[in-house]
This record gives sequence, C-alpha cells and structure tokens, in this order.
Amino acid sequence: MSDISSKTLVPSLLVSMPQLNDPEFCRTVVLLCEYRNEGAFGLILNRDTQIAVADVIEFNPPVINRGEAALKLSHGGPVDPQSGWILMGQEPEDEDFIRICEGVYLSRSIHLLRTLVENFLPPETRFISGYAGWEAGQLDTELSNSAWLITDVDKEVLFNTSSANMWETVIRRLGVDPALLQMGGKEAH
Repeated sequence: MSDISSKTLVPSLLVSMPQLNDPEFCRTVVLLCEYRNEGAFGLILNRDTQIAVADVIEFNPPVINRGEAALKLSHGGPVDPQSGWILMGQEPEDEDFIRICEGVYLSRSIHLLRTLVENFLPPETRFISGYAGWEAGQLDTELSNSAWLITDVDKEVLFNTSSANMWETVIRRLGVDPALLQMGGKEAH
C-alpha cells in the first residue's frame, strides 16, 4: 500500500457494495479512521442497538444518576467487541481524544463516558463497541475487488442520519441509485 493512498483515504466513509457478502459488513457504512501498511481500522456506523450503555458497562463506583437521554450502544465491528469508542461532533472537554477530521472526535476515556452517562448527553454523540479491522493488504484487496465505495466524511450522516437509512442515504449522496448497483469484480468476503 502506498503512502499516497493511505493519506487520501483517511478519514473517509466506506460504503459496502453488494458483492461484500460477509454478513457483518452487508449494507454497512464504515468510518475509516486509520489506514497504514500494517492494516486499517474503522467503525461501522449503522448498527445501532436499543441497549443503554449504562446497562452493559460496569462503572466503579456505580453510576448514580443517568442523564435524561440514555446513551445507546452501537456495534462498531467484529474485532474486540469489549472495546468502546466515543464518537463526538464537538471537541470533548476531556483531554483523552483524537481528532478524526474537522468536527469529528474519537475518545476511549472512561471519565468522559461516565460524564456522558450521568449528565446531559450532548448532541452528536455515539458510543460504539468493537471495531472493523483489516490486516496488511486486506483492505487493498477489497478495494481492488470493488467491495467498497469511498466518500468523504459527512458529519450530517455520522450524527443525524438513522442507522436504518444511512447506507442508502450515503449512496444516494454519491449520485447513485442503490437499486442499480451491480456486482463487479470478484466477490469479497
């Protein structure tokens, strides 16, 4: 993989094509956060659950007060499902975060998570468990097999588009009718 391709692809949204027949990635939108020679890291954005974060994470000491709007859990991918990622549309006050792009921040801070669960949940905040990971060369192969469409990160999609509509919304924003997508290249797994 060349440095040019990794620099131009991160950050971006990967949108699965019909030939990506892995059930984990069927009709997904992935925020690609890291893309290096060693592999790639991303978060599936459209696999929300109705499970409240406070119901699955054991805080020590226990959470005393839950904010009015419970922070819900999203499934970010099959790798390390016990890991958690806080995706925010505004820079967190906590110092433990990275900037993905303008207006998109990622943190793993348990302090920030506790604050979000106990207090008012700011808009444009998501909690994602697990992630999508690719070994060296794996994403390159999938891209060459036309398994993914690639587009710019759109904050509106990340935070204000429902999971159920996200895949189709992103494809339509690319000017493509999802019903007309055809399989091309080799099947990707």
